[in-house]
Amino acid sequence: MKIGTPLSATATRVMLLGSGELGKEVIIALQRFGAEVIAVDRYENAPGHQVAHRAYTINMADGDALLELVKKEQPDLIVPEIEALDTDMLAQIEQQGLAKVIPKARATQLTMNREGIRTLAAEELGLPTSKYAFAESEDEIKQAIENGVGYPCIIKPVMSSSGKGQSTIKNEADISNAWDYAKSGGRVDRGRVIVEQMINFDYEITLLTVRALNEQAEIETYFCEPIGHVQVDGDYVESWQPQAMSEIAKQKAQDVAKAVTSNLGGHGLFGVELFIKGDDVWFSEVSPRPHDTGMVTMATQYQNEFELHARAILGLPVFPALREAGASAVIYGAMDEKGIAFEGIEKALAVPQTDLRLFGKPEAFKKRRMGVALAYGNNIDDARKRAKEAASKIKPVNK
Repeated sequence: MKIGTPLSATATRVMLLGSGELGKEVIIALQRFGAEVIAVDRYENAPGHQVAHRAYTINMADGDALLELVKKEQPDLIVPEIEALDTDMLAQIEQQGLAKVIPKARATQLTMNREGIRTLAAEELGLPTSKYAFAESEDEIKQAIENGVGYPCIIKPVMSSSGKGQSTIKNEADISNAWDYAKSGGRVDRGRVIVEQMINFDYEITLLTVRALNEQAEIETYFCEPIGHVQVDGDYVESWQPQAMSEIAKQKAQDVAKAVTSNLGGHGLFGVELFIKGDDVWFSEVSPRPHDTGMVTMATQYQNEFELHARAILGLPVFPALREAGASAVIYGAMDEKGIAFEGIEKALAVPQTDLRLFGKPEAFKKRRMGVALAYGNNIDDARKRAKEAASKIKPVNK
């Protein structure tokens, strides 16, 4: 792999489509290897905008605007980081040889749409999943439930992330509100939802899976230690690594993750979400990029998930080993205001063996993730306690 000099004719240009807190860390990791990075997002002054070489604000679901920007910047690599994209245009860009899409345009198309990835996993690869059906109306949701999904179940837009538009319904009376919320909460309103059986699992994990070149310049699949997490309304609020699990379940999880990511192909890090009950494993979802629950790796691994992603897409060796146990806890905005400030940072960092990441988002919402507290310790319980204590000491204020 040859990497040039940023802002010169030899530059290796990488364009991130989506530049939030996860994209920001990927940008920093790429720049450490000398890549020239262009950050693109739907709103101005996104976290990644603040550290990239150049920044743009466009509607990335507008294929013409996306193509125009790619032709202007001529990136070598395009790294999608969000769902709200014109994935068909990405496929055209790849087919025309304008840039290489990470991990591949096909992978982006499938994973950005729950219908595509669930159909691939369950019907083509034959992997264990919950019962599911797709619906385009309240009546179709009701039919899906009556035809086998059952109550309780989960309604999700086919295109969304971080719990946006997701509802748990317990009876028929909940259907109408769930349908309305799914249509308003999805990243892109496709007027279509997945109706998913609620599995009685013991816990759920994110298995960070990396496809990278080995010493023989062949693609090899690597796994990080499993990450446990707590979600509220589908949005991550706390994570830890490693999650204790049986060796049988761990091997099954790796087998499922490898099957999915090998089919998707390309280079890079994937966040594979799985449900675990005893030794049984069910596939849930996969993201072809760093995962929000994986922010804990900034405290736990020799190479965190962002560094692994950067190395993999640049064709460099990876080392996904665990360094020590750790945890993360989310810091919320707590108010709907622009340009807020944070108090208590010194108190948070006085908690032993902790660190912080404040993302620098220009606008806060009550339940918007504005930062994360990180902790490491002798064991998971200790690390989780420290992370939550540090997060609790950060006080968002209206400056």
